[in-house]
Amino acid sequence: MAHGQKKIQSQQKNAKKQDGQKKKQGHDQKAVAKAALIYTCTVCRTQMPDPKTFKQHFESKHPKTPLPPELADVQA
Repeated sequence: MAHGQKKIQSQQKNAKKQDGQKKKQGHDQKAVAKAALIYTCTVCRTQMPDPKTFKQHFESKHPKTPLPPELADVQA
């Protein structure tokens, strides 16, 4: 009977240890991806990660709208 109780305690200890490792190891991918989107289109509010992509987006999606001043010197 003692071995059965010891086995249950061992399984509980292992489950707790594995849960702690998951919490320590895993960071939220969605939060990291959202933080990388720092440029927002002034017309359609689409978010982009870098100015090059932002300029390409602006030129292709909003060709009639004047280019924002922050994109004037960006090389696409």
